[in-house]
Amino acid sequence: MPKNPTWLRTRRILSVTALAALVTGGAFLGSGTASAATTLANQCTGSVSGSMGDTVALPGSSVSALAKQAAASKQQTLLWIIPLNGVNPDGVANALSAKTLTVGTVPSSSGGAIDGKSIGNAVGQALQGNAALGYSADTKKQVLDAITSSVTSNCGLTTLATNYTPPTSSSTPPSSSSPSTSTSPSNSEGGPLANLIPGSAGTAPQRDYNGIPTATPGTAVAPGIRYPANGTLPGSAAPVTGGQDTQSQGPDVLNAGNAESLATSGGASDIQLPMLLAVIVLAGVTAGLVRTWALRRAS
Repeated sequence: MPKNPTWLRTRRILSVTALAALVTGGAFLGSGTASAATTLANQCTGSVSGSMGDTVALPGSSVSALAKQAAASKQQTLLWIIPLNGVNPDGVANALSAKTLTVGTVPSSSGGAIDGKSIGNAVGQALQGNAALGYSADTKKQVLDAITSSVTSNCGLTTLATNYTPPTSSSTPPSSSSPSTSTSPSNSEGGPLANLIPGSAGTAPQRDYNGIPTATPGTAVAPGIRYPANGTLPGSAAPVTGGQDTQSQGPDVLNAGNAESLATSGGASDIQLPMLLAVIVLAGVTAGLVRTWALRRAS
C-alpha cells in the first residue's frame, strides 16, 4: 500500500489533538476534585469550622440514636392499630449509621447556621423507602415523619469560616483640625460666640461697658442738681403723695394703707405740747444736776 503524505500528516494532527484533550480534561478533573472539600462534623449539635464554600457533612451514627428512639416510640403507638407493622428500630439505626449525610455548606462570611430542619431533611432522604420503616407505605411515612421531627427538634449546627477576612474600610475620618461647614454655627445667628467653631480654641469677646454711667474726673455735681428738690430723678416718674389718680389706678393700689400725717393744722412757728413737755423735763434734770454739783462743792 503506497504511503500518502497527506494522510500521515492528518493522523499526526489527530493524535496530538487527542493527547492535548486528554491532558486538558485530566487537569480540569484534578482541579475540580481538589476544590471540592468536605468538612465532617462529629455530632449534630455544636459548631463546625471549615473554609468558605466547604460542604458540611454529618455521619449517620451521630443521629442514629435519635432515629432509633423515635422509631421505637412510633412502633409502640402503631401496635394498637397494626400488630404486625414491620417497624424495626435497630434496623433503622443500622441503616442510618452506614450513611454520610450532607447537611449544608460553610457560608462566605464569618459564620452561619445549619438548622435542625436541614439535618432532618437529610435524614429523611437517607431513610426514604427503607424496609426497616415498616411493611406498608403509610406505616413507613408515619415512622419517617416521627424520625425527621425528632432530629429537627434536637439538632442544629453553627458554622465558622476559618479563612474569612473582614473587609477594611477605605474611607478616612475627617481631620479634627479642618473646619467643618456642617457643624460651624452660621454668622447670621448672631451672638458673641457666632464665629467660634466647636472643638477649636477661642476666646469670648470683651464685654461692652459703654452703657454704665461713670463720674467725670475733676467735675463735681451739686447735690441739688443730682437730686432735685421735687424728688424726681431724670427719666423717672414723679412719686404719688396721696389722693386719687383718676388717669391710672385707684387710691387703694397707689396709696396702700392710706397713711396720713400726724401733724396739726397750726403754723410752723407754733410750739406743740410734746416739745413743751420735753423742755420742762430737760430743765428739771438740769436743775437737779446743778444742785448736786453745788452741794458737793460746798462740802
